[in-house]
Amino acid sequence: MTDEWTPSAPVETLRLRASLYATIRTFFAQRGVLEVETPVLSVAGNTDPNIASFSLEFSGRTDGGPRTRWLRTSPEYPLKRLLAAGVGDCYELGRVFRDGEAGGRHNPEFTMLEWYRVGWDHRRLIGEVAELIGAALALVGRQAQLTEVTYADLFLDRLGIDPHRATDAELRAALGDLVIHPEGLGRDDWLDLLMTHRLQPGFPTDRLLVIRDYPASQCALARVRPGDPPVAERFELYLGPLELANGYHELVDANEQRMRFERDAVVRSDRADSVPDRDERLLAAMAHGLPPCAGVAVGVDRLLMAMTGAARIADVLAFEFSRA
Repeated sequence: MTDEWTPSAPVETLRLRASLYATIRTFFAQRGVLEVETPVLSVAGNTDPNIASFSLEFSGRTDGGPRTRWLRTSPEYPLKRLLAAGVGDCYELGRVFRDGEAGGRHNPEFTMLEWYRVGWDHRRLIGEVAELIGAALALVGRQAQLTEVTYADLFLDRLGIDPHRATDAELRAALGDLVIHPEGLGRDDWLDLLMTHRLQPGFPTDRLLVIRDYPASQCALARVRPGDPPVAERFELYLGPLELANGYHELVDANEQRMRFERDAVVRSDRADSVPDRDERLLAAMAHGLPPCAGVAVGVDRLLMAMTGAARIADVLAFEFSRA
């Protein structure tokens, strides 16, 4: 107990974090992307069934608003409201919170960089994300080659299965000797297990790997491009086995977004999870007119782990969860 007052990360890593923040701000200032600050507490929570939010009860005057407020899991909703108001290209660098996520690569509070480019699609945004990661790696004298692959081609090349058409039984068989109890697991769960247990561990440590065009069922807040099969216009970026970024060609249709929120609520109810109020202000902003855009979120702590070769997220935090 006597040493729990000490920082989790070495002082040189804390200095590197400060240099990274300065690099990020310079990167966007040079490109005319506006830094903004949005609320950490909101009347609406994230409805994504795979993300758990913290909530709290406000004891002061609410002027008729709900007392239950939610700690943000990302600044996505208020940033999109700013886009609809005409603010243009913007970014936020700040703390976000996710319940139940603590371990080697997770901390319940962490730093996220999120930005939006008006008039861009996800393919164009990939290049800018790679430039930013390259600028970060340069701080430690490193570089990494960019490789881009579709979700389908990755599964076909590495596992010999088509993730869009394979049966659930074929997906389970591809896990090999990894034994997972199937109760309550759906198709996307099996695909996620294949990604995390069969594919990610083999990603080259010296390469930025971008995976794009995910199954439509994993669209989250991204557009779905019609086709056979339809695909979600989203991407994830990895450096070695570490996922660093998740980006979308953003959905702008308020009615479709409302339906996705409702589907999320059904899934959460079926799991007996809490169902946060959906963000009606986001939906109103989208109905007013969210401009065509692409957006991406980068996990800054994960990026620092990749830069330093840290095995644990605690090694890049001033004070990890157990010492907070």
